[in-house]
Amino acid sequence: MAEAADFQGTTPSPARRWLRRTAALLAGTPLVAGLLCLPAAAPAHAAEEGTGSRTVDVSLDTLTPSAPVEGGKVTVSGTITNRGKETVTDAHVGLGVGPRMSSRSAIDSAAERTGYTNGLDAAEIGGKFTKKFAKLPAGISEGFSITVPVGKLGLGDQGVYQLGVSLWGQTPTRPYEQVLGIERTFLPWQPEDTEKKTQLTYLWPLISSTHLTAETGSDEQQTPVFKNDDLGAELAPGGRLEQLVSLGKELPVTWVVDPDLLATVEAMTKGYQVKSEDGETTVAGKNQAVANRWLSNLQKAVQGRKVVALPFADPDLASLAHRGKDVPGSLSHLKPATDVAATAVQSILLTEPSTDFAWPVDGAVDPSVVDVATSAGAHNVIARSDSLQETGGLPYTPSAARPIGGGTTAVVADARLSTAFQGDMSTADDSTLAVQKFLAQTLAITLQNEGKQRSIVVAPQRLPSASQAQSMASALHGLDAQRWSQPLDMVAAAKAKPDAEATTQVPGEAAYPGALRKRELPAKAFQDIKATQDKLDNFKVILTAQDRVVTPFGNAIYRAMSTSWRGNERTAQAYRTGVQSYLMSLTDEVQLIQKSDATLSGRSATIPVTVQNKLVQGVEHLVLRLESTKPTRLKLDGKQTIAERPVKVAGGHSQSVKFTATANANGPVPVVAQLYTEDGKPYGRSMEFTVDVNEFTPTVMLVIAGGVLLLVLAGIRMYTQRKRAAAREAGDGADGPEQPSDPTPDTGPESGNPSGTGEKVDR
Repeated sequence: MAEAADFQGTTPSPARRWLRRTAALLAGTPLVAGLLCLPAAAPAHAAEEGTGSRTVDVSLDTLTPSAPVEGGKVTVSGTITNRGKETVTDAHVGLGVGPRMSSRSAIDSAAERTGYTNGLDAAEIGGKFTKKFAKLPAGISEGFSITVPVGKLGLGDQGVYQLGVSLWGQTPTRPYEQVLGIERTFLPWQPEDTEKKTQLTYLWPLISSTHLTAETGSDEQQTPVFKNDDLGAELAPGGRLEQLVSLGKELPVTWVVDPDLLATVEAMTKGYQVKSEDGETTVAGKNQAVANRWLSNLQKAVQGRKVVALPFADPDLASLAHRGKDVPGSLSHLKPATDVAATAVQSILLTEPSTDFAWPVDGAVDPSVVDVATSAGAHNVIARSDSLQETGGLPYTPSAARPIGGGTTAVVADARLSTAFQGDMSTADDSTLAVQKFLAQTLAITLQNEGKQRSIVVAPQRLPSASQAQSMASALHGLDAQRWSQPLDMVAAAKAKPDAEATTQVPGEAAYPGALRKRELPAKAFQDIKATQDKLDNFKVILTAQDRVVTPFGNAIYRAMSTSWRGNERTAQAYRTGVQSYLMSLTDEVQLIQKSDATLSGRSATIPVTVQNKLVQGVEHLVLRLESTKPTRLKLDGKQTIAERPVKVAGGHSQSVKFTATANANGPVPVVAQLYTEDGKPYGRSMEFTVDVNEFTPTVMLVIAGGVLLLVLAGIRMYTQRKRAAAREAGDGADGPEQPSDPTPDTGPESGNPSGTGEKVDR
């Protein structure tokens, strides 16, 4: 970022310059006298920036107050640790102030230096404002605390001063006084309130990774299923999210929330299940009370405050722009995700949020990212100054709001301030240094152009740790006195009057950071999402209670696009696969029961096909289609090749759907059954079975064979009877009159009428 070579408007008066020079001369007299008493080689060694000045580690644990006030005192405490192999003797910790930093880049340069350099590092205040140690053995640590009146620090005009905390001593191999360790920090010095204070907007993010699965219980409340119970640790006292709420409620910040986090925590408050390690079973979640307490505290913290709601699940806008926009339907999720966000925040936090902001990862933008970011209706894109860089040579840091065309405003967060707490803030030293540098930079911004009030935005990392949040809070409390800055909410910052000379040119796509591009979601992620959405669209049309399925799966689709997956593609793929698999398992609960092969008896019959519904809700708007693959042998519903029946099945039930089949010729006929939605899309897997068309079934053949046997037996009987009758007639011819044979046969003639309808075909 372009900046002035020096702070404008800070030139001291002639009288003040005379006083400063006199004070410097008087302060330097004892130093010169002391140097004359040193061995001849000592100055050369003291001027070294080598291993000697890094023998002892100086840790600066506290600096209070972080911004000194006129007439007050400054207390510096910390720890010294001998990292060398020799004992340090005749040691003391001393403080040195100066010089005043001339620019924001000068602050950066001073923070990067490590060893002591004579001339660049100030002389000690000395006297009683030191902490002495007779000896410091190797590997040993000692604490120190030094309190100095502000009047003794030699602070002159308003500005940022370098504060050096150094350890002086000697070792057996270097037996003369030297700097063996030094730590630098900054003192922002503003004795009187500035006339035009910098308006500072600090975003306070409440965002987490994905914890909820698409699965829910079959009970009426649809008990949610979590992939693990890790969120409970973040919500518990001392946890990351608990710290953000407890610290944020005392700060003048703009809350930036992911509504998915709110919905997830609210789900925990009503009871929830957690997947067990085997992934097949679930157990009851244990953090319901923790979730209730956290959500209650958050509701109180945001009352009367500005809340910015990101689209549900914080979708990765840059991934959508670079990898997803060519996959049909990918961008269509942004508007519903934004609408859901507004409803969720309002119902859970009982406050109306602003949904007019889009926040790409690290504020990195290019034209395609801006297009995607605003496609859901947002008019403000949170960018960052290391992406939308100044090119006009402005001698000061301009206001955040920049019109970039099309009714869109880029709210450009300051890169230095936004990244101030991204490092490890778990140690007091790192935290203190970061806080002091942050305060120094804010004062430096104000002093760049005291006559022009500007609006500066800070957009920190999305997922600050608990220690990072604590450091951020300490820095903001350092501005409580409002001597050079004053808080401003994000909505007002976006509406602030922009600098006429500030850049409004969005960088080209080639300028998008390669490191960020490598961590984007791949195109396959959006292809998987499309496949899931298509499956869901086909499934929901048959349901009688669509919300039970559409809501959890719709939210899961939003979560699959979350920014939190960046750099974790394997985990993201596993999540998407899990959503798809579970949806497939639900759709399979509505299916055709496989039939065994059947034989068509007679010329016509009724063929039943069973549809099973294992869902807890009913299904409708389905059509069962039965198709004869050999219509010359078997026709359906009279003379048709394909027959259809509407299907409606209650939850947990099965329904038998019957079709009429007519045989035209003998032989096996494959028949295919398939469910369709009413709009003609296949649903589920098809089922094939065989109908053996045979007019003479085995039963009929047995009946015929039995009839033939009876006829044969009757014929034999008739033959025997006639033969006996003939014998009797021959005898009677000799003995008596002739007798007639039986007048009628024992069986009737075979019927020539067609057989009746065949037997019912069923499983």
